[in-house]
Amino acid sequence: MDATKTPQPNNLYAAFRACVAQHVAPETRVCVALSGGVDSVVLLHLFTQLRTDYPVILSAIHIHHGLSPNADHWAQTCRQLCTTLDIPLRICNISLERSADLGIEAAARHARYAQFRQQDVDCIALAHHRDDQAETLMLQLLRGAGVKGLAAMPVIRHQPRQPSYLRPLLDIDRSTILDWAHRHQLHWIEDESNRDSRYARNFLRHEILPLLTQRYPAWRTTMARSAQNLAEAAELLDELAQLDAAQAIQARHISCAYLADITPVRARNLLRYFLAIHGLTMPSQARLAEMLQQLTHAGTDSHVAIDHDSYILHRFRHYGYLVKKRTIPASNSRWHWQGETQLALPPLGGTLHFERGPAPGWISPSYRISTSVFVSAGRCSVPIAVAPTVASRTCCKPPIFPLGSASAHHCFTAATRSFMYPP
Repeated sequence: MDATKTPQPNNLYAAFRACVAQHVAPETRVCVALSGGVDSVVLLHLFTQLRTDYPVILSAIHIHHGLSPNADHWAQTCRQLCTTLDIPLRICNISLERSADLGIEAAARHARYAQFRQQDVDCIALAHHRDDQAETLMLQLLRGAGVKGLAAMPVIRHQPRQPSYLRPLLDIDRSTILDWAHRHQLHWIEDESNRDSRYARNFLRHEILPLLTQRYPAWRTTMARSAQNLAEAAELLDELAQLDAAQAIQARHISCAYLADITPVRARNLLRYFLAIHGLTMPSQARLAEMLQQLTHAGTDSHVAIDHDSYILHRFRHYGYLVKKRTIPASNSRWHWQGETQLALPPLGGTLHFERGPAPGWISPSYRISTSVFVSAGRCSVPIAVAPTVASRTCCKPPIFPLGSASAHHCFTAATRSFMYPP
């Protein structure tokens, strides 16, 4: 649809139907994200009309954030609406984790999408519209976002092994949606937080954008067009990153030499892509520069460890590795070995493997640990060195290895490192 025009209410259904038919096959399982607000209520109403001439398997989901004293009422309103329309509804109660890195709006969004990803459907339908698109662009500009952050929300976004996200109202103004709701006498809830100008989006919507409309009445259209242009630029950057990734990225590691050989701008783009394909949030510009500096300039014997999200980015020899954070065992943790061929170490996420051997220096009458000790984690099985005091010790009773003791230090340090880096 031409981004400079928005359908009038009597043409809204035709535009909606054309969008759905373009992106969604018949008999697709579509789940409408239903907040109970006017946008999502109109979207659900349009889908119920669609069922008569374009079959989709329709359901709805309501996320109960528990933030408002009216949250229970909103859930009940959505339940009554779906009962009236004969649409299955799932209500998901969530509790938000307070984070220093996320405001309440971002935390709520993360929680919603986490629930969306778990739904056994083909597609989640979202009620974002043209005003949302333009407001998001302005907010991202004020936050200093890069090209990807400024890019337009797509009408359809496909996710591997997850539901797709469909936004069939993205070329529609909020005013057109309201006109449709009034014309069809729909009922919806009003979230009191939408009037709270302490939230950045509400401040823009109620304080800034009305002034902008007086001087630039077509701002929604022009900003949506800019967001679309930026989306195309972001797509080109991803294509360049994919070409670089074919040479530099394998699973969870990235070549430091390759990062050093390409231009800094291209290296930053590749590093962003590396973080993104593993589901990590984008670091700040300064943080990304620090990561790149340490990956490309640290010595091969340096132990680089950069904390980011739920991972640590390490440099080991010539590669950067993303390693999932683990809970560090207490310093008084102990593992009891009683002659087994394998000793599980759950806090370290792996297993010590012992090999029979008649050589001197047995640690029990029939087993030794020296170069024949292995640590395995998943598919990784790596030989490790053990302190001489352990390898040469002969005892009749099964030994105890306290974490942090002199005899166990090399063993468990090596064990931990072997989980970080493949052989």
